[in-house]
Amino acid sequence: MTAAPVVAPPVDVTSRPRGARRFNLGSLPTHIVIVALMIIWLIPTIGLLVNSFRSQQDAITTGWWTALFPPSNLSTDNYAYVLAQNGLGAAFVNSLFITIPATIIPIFVAAFAAYAFSWMRFPGRDVLFVIVVGLLVVPLQSTFIPILGLYKNFGLNGQFLAVWLAHTGYGLPFAVFVLRNFMGELPKEVFESASIDGAGHATRFFRLALPMSIPAVAALAIFQFLFVWNDLLVALIYIGSNVTNQPLTQNLAGLVSSFGNGANYLAAAAFIAMALPLVVFALLQRYFVRGLTGGAVKG
Repeated sequence: MTAAPVVAPPVDVTSRPRGARRFNLGSLPTHIVIVALMIIWLIPTIGLLVNSFRSQQDAITTGWWTALFPPSNLSTDNYAYVLAQNGLGAAFVNSLFITIPATIIPIFVAAFAAYAFSWMRFPGRDVLFVIVVGLLVVPLQSTFIPILGLYKNFGLNGQFLAVWLAHTGYGLPFAVFVLRNFMGELPKEVFESASIDGAGHATRFFRLALPMSIPAVAALAIFQFLFVWNDLLVALIYIGSNVTNQPLTQNLAGLVSSFGNGANYLAAAAFIAMALPLVVFALLQRYFVRGLTGGAVKG
């Protein structure tokens, strides 16, 4: 006679351990603080967005929050005016011609430098790395006059190449710093095995270091793309009055007069110019935190 099988009592999967419940309650203040900070951070952007749908008279006489209640008098006239401006499409294309090379060139050069600082041995390596990173503290405004003089001698003023070279120089120190920290934390055994198999530095860079550093490269691409796309000062200095090569930021800055008239158009233009960077960030955001924190802590 066989014994009846013992049936275990049903487990209540909805019940949680007391420790887990306490953990969730303990993290509640942290989540409240984070949400509050996010709301505070977004308030200026929300105000700018609301004003982009208001007339200049309404924006001057009343606060943006009054438009959230009827009668709001919101319209898309500001966006229609901005999109109807002559040269807007050409300026958008110019921004692409400036931003894409000015993003690719410094990251590509920085990747070579980061590999050399991480996995190659040569005299003065650490001193040279400190000098490169030390360039982060040099104000870029102090470089405008000497670089302008140099560009004048070579006839580069007002050309795309002038802005590409300038943004490459301004972006290299930070790019080298981030990529060197990331590549320096890659598994040493992988490179040693490749060296034993006869792989040279070029093979180790293109086959190992660069593919494994994609998160850091993507994070840098976001930073550099946003910096160059939103830049007005560098373009204003090195492109100047050459209308055919002016980027979107220069074109949109002309919507506002010296007396502040047309600020409502500038608000609408800001959100039009924001569209492409948002797409770039949405495509690469999964690499963002991983790329910046990958070499931050030594394991």
